[in-house]
Amino acid sequence: MAEDDTLKLRKRFEELSTRAERTGVREETKFLNMAEQSVLLSMPVSAELYGGYEGAERRIAVFGCGDAAEPEYRPPIVCVRIRPASKRFADELTHRDFLGSLMALGITREVLGDIIVRDGEGWLFCLSPIAPFIIENLREVKRTQVRCEEAPPPETAEDRGETRSIVIASERLDAVIAAVYRLPREEAKALCEKGLVYINAKLAEKGGAAIPENAVVSVRGRGRFRFSGADRTTRKGRIRANVTIY
Repeated sequence: MAEDDTLKLRKRFEELSTRAERTGVREETKFLNMAEQSVLLSMPVSAELYGGYEGAERRIAVFGCGDAAEPEYRPPIVCVRIRPASKRFADELTHRDFLGSLMALGITREVLGDIIVRDGEGWLFCLSPIAPFIIENLREVKRTQVRCEEAPPPETAEDRGETRSIVIASERLDAVIAAVYRLPREEAKALCEKGLVYINAKLAEKGGAAIPENAVVSVRGRGRFRFSGADRTTRKGRIRANVTIY
């Protein structure tokens, strides 16, 4: 993120935090990407992040959590189920297909959260004001006719990852990334130094950073994984650990 953009974003977060504190009314952002969340988490402000389900990557920030705020707060996020009108004639739809069709409607990315693909269907998390427009106007994804409806999120939205056991020399960030994505250690280190890696939404620019147990590591352009921590040490003194790749 450019320095000017970072400064503008910090100023915006400060304004929302100050206003929420002054009025006692919650202030909300639109969906933030990982870089924007990292800026927020580096600031001395109080905010909560919501994405519609546990483990969401794109999330909104909510400022103002004091006694004056609503006791039964529900973030303005709904889930829209996008399913083929006929599975028999449906194309194999990907995340990119769903997102491309949504953007073609003139919708900005900041009102859209994660899109989960399950068995040829898409489950979109979006800001509640845009949901009726999507339900009414999204009729086709790729070449497949679709139907949209507001629906509860799929059960265990994050559980479709692949659990894998990896062997690493240490629990350094670059060592784990190299093992997960089968990369040379130096390439994994370079990803960190280029600002492409986040641990629990916080930018991690040093390959030697430690990964907390159960932390989610996001690598731009490659995906994300949850690091469950060391399982045992092998006879050769290396570490066997478990990860879940999404």
